[in-house]
Amino acid sequence: MNFKNVIITILLIIATVSCVASSLSHPIAFSNKYKSGEQYMNIRLRGTLELTIPKISELSGLAWDKDEKILYAISDNADLYHLKPQIVNNTLVGIRLLSAYKLTKKNGKRLKSRDSEGLAILNGQLIISFERKPKIAKFTPKGRLISKYRLPKKLAKIKNYHSKNKALEAVTIHPRLGILTAPEYPLKNTGNKHTIYSLKTKRKWTIPAYPAPNSAIVALETLKDGSILILERAFSSILKPLIISVRRVWLSTCSCSKGDDSEFKQIAVFNNFKGWEIDNFEGLTHHKDNYFFMVSDDNDSKLQKTLLTYWELVN
Repeated sequence: MNFKNVIITILLIIATVSCVASSLSHPIAFSNKYKSGEQYMNIRLRGTLELTIPKISELSGLAWDKDEKILYAISDNADLYHLKPQIVNNTLVGIRLLSAYKLTKKNGKRLKSRDSEGLAILNGQLIISFERKPKIAKFTPKGRLISKYRLPKKLAKIKNYHSKNKALEAVTIHPRLGILTAPEYPLKNTGNKHTIYSLKTKRKWTIPAYPAPNSAIVALETLKDGSILILERAFSSILKPLIISVRRVWLSTCSCSKGDDSEFKQIAVFNNFKGWEIDNFEGLTHHKDNYFFMVSDDNDSKLQKTLLTYWELVN
């Protein structure tokens, strides 16, 4: 093959990859007021895609593998996806589906309890939290169960949650505190404040819910300094605004013995009544530097969308 044919072959490969990627997603305007590249509150918008990958729906958790350069996504139905985001000039422009797997037991059989929600990565293995039958477990990147973690007694019993579908929605890995998790809503008889629990230290931290009806924790993500990003979703009816809140929390400032709340800062608030093209955002993960991915769960409904947005934390 001569040099000219090599160049033509390379161009054809690039064109094919671009076509495949573009067929699986298309860019949308995340806001009718702020363009990609512009700053809103404490973030800078870096592109949003609507995913149209066949059979992918109900995405509830994300985790970035910096070594393999893979974006993992988990669905409510225990489906695991390996995705390859396309970033150009720090802007999300496309996505490719690399592979897909079903979460299985150690023997390779499909999980019976499939309500997977939170996703994190630890030493190349996936840490996944579940609702209905509350648990946190370690899986291989191809979705096979490795082991389960012991939960605090209050978190282990579904009767302590407000419903079977309000259990362990979020999980993250902290360098000092180990695995952190949070129920979607506060446990019964614990007041109206959100609580983050450490599996390693048995400690817990509280934070007032975002001041909107039904504000629920849907994702946690640890930053380099040990602070935590909390993603909350507040929805009560189609006649009222859907609100997505991102807050930064410093757990080290909490005096748990005195019951003090953790110090926090509001990072961003998205309100669909104020020009934001948002949906049921439930997944959040750090990418690199100050960049993050956030994904929405379409609830397997034709009326909703799977949105993957990319933004930069500023200030």
